Amino acid sequence: MPGPLGKDLLGLAPLSAAQIELILDTAGPFREISERAIKKVPTLRGATIVNLFFEASTRTRISFEFAEKRLSADTVNVASAGSSVSKGETLVDTARNLEAMKIDMVVIRHSASGAARFLAERIESNVINAGDGTHEHPTQGLLDMLTLRDRFGSLKGKRICIVGDVLHSRVARSNIWGLTKLGAEVAVCGPRSLLPNAIEEMGVTVIDRIEDAIAWADALNILRLQLERMQAGYIPSLREYNRVFGVTSARLERAPKDLLILHPGPMNRGVEIDSDVADGPHSVILDQVTNGVAVRMAVLYLLAGGKPELAEAAKKGNA
Repeated sequence: MPGPLGKDLLGLAPLSAAQIELILDTAGPFREISERAIKKVPTLRGATIVNLFFEASTRTRISFEFAEKRLSADTVNVASAGSSVSKGETLVDTARNLEAMKIDMVVIRHSASGAARFLAERIESNVINAGDGTHEHPTQGLLDMLTLRDRFGSLKGKRICIVGDVLHSRVARSNIWGLTKLGAEVAVCGPRSLLPNAIEEMGVTVIDRIEDAIAWADALNILRLQLERMQAGYIPSLREYNRVFGVTSARLERAPKDLLILHPGPMNRGVEIDSDVADGPHSVILDQVTNGVAVRMAVLYLLAGGKPELAEAAKKGNA
């Protein structure tokens, strides 16, 4: 019987505002587990979860692994390097072989957009998208929204500007879908070469100057320049990008009000964000990391059929 999120979490675009709020509400009790001496509850004891990472990742993989272990699930990590994938095995063959071992969930990260959906349509296990190509990264979007909601109370009417390499960013797409569903006003700011064509059709405003974005916004979500996905010609140089679009303390000091500063990481310090901003008083970047584990615990719990109203009991180790 599918849980309140359905069988899989492939993106935020298909979810309703109520489903997104449900995940954020469920993450609250689970966040408290990380603050205890014994950071574990038996909620998913006996479940087997495979982390299938075809792309290099540190923080997302570790965050999922923490979430799984704090729920007492058995976890298996599979990376493409050194696996049968590097010998030519297809994604479906890999998944079917894993499913034959009676797994319950697959967390997948893949360089191809649509890989998570492709997998979910072919196996019975729950599938969680940990980032597919330039499509979506739903749990990152959720943890960003939880971080904002913690500070603002409600996202309705809040102005959030996503700054930087929107073109290559699956994080940006998940944030746009999620934030707009929860009533926030969303803008994007960056070089036109790093903004998707017709981005306005996603319901966002385009701001051309970082100074104007800072003046407009209540929070900036600053994206990493994904240099590994770029060919030559997107930007003149890293130094020029920092000069024109870098979020610096000097620029923030001229803002009409205090802003929250988010970054999904990893950061290119001195390029899209200066160190004194990343480590400064307005930064909630470490809160994002903490919230990432809680959000992923909530997603795992809900996909496994957990009842939202029992999340408090789960926190106490009774569910």
